Amino acid sequence: MLLDKQAQADLAAAITEQEKRTDAELVTVLAGQADDYRYITTLWAALLSLLVPAALLFIPHWLTSLEALMLQWGVLLMLAVLFRFKAIQFRLVPRSLQRQRAASLARSAFLEQGLHHTRGDTGLLIFVSEAEHYVEILADQGIARHVDDSQWQAIVDAFVAKVKAGQVAEGFQQCVAACGDKLAAHVPATTAKNELPNHLVIL
Repeated sequence: MLLDKQAQADLAAAITEQEKRTDAELVTVLAGQADDYRYITTLWAALLSLLVPAALLFIPHWLTSLEALMLQWGVLLMLAVLFRFKAIQFRLVPRSLQRQRAASLARSAFLEQGLHHTRGDTGLLIFVSEAEHYVEILADQGIARHVDDSQWQAIVDAFVAKVKAGQVAEGFQQCVAACGDKLAAHVPATTAKNELPNHLVIL
């Protein structure tokens, strides 16, 4: 659990307070990891296991063909398991792919949480994928027409720094407060409403 029950409750309370200042609907989503990347780590294991026959050429032929094949399979299985450890896994997966998978999950979450169906199109998603150190703020068109995407970047950068430092709960709190200030200035509250739940959504 990246955020304990108290941290989740504090975050929900912070969202409730900020939504009193704006017509926007804030939803926070936290994913531990955007993808398991098993296909990438398995591919690396398979490619490296192909080096076994080449390595055997440089040592005395004390293995039979069957034994050499079994050794190759053993290396494949060992590497496949070893590469599942996150410390190794994320060194093998290209950063561009990590960002692509996290961005895709963020957009899926935006739709699944109904942020595109709010009154006035004022849904705002704060999405975090912890393993990828990925943060994105997605705003529906009712907000986007007043606040350009580039204006969220400083908030995102500050949150990413917190995620990298392992301070996800503090990062969420600061991000919600910063988003609330911007939304209160550009999309101020005109009516009391709460169309979407304020609790943290954990994927």
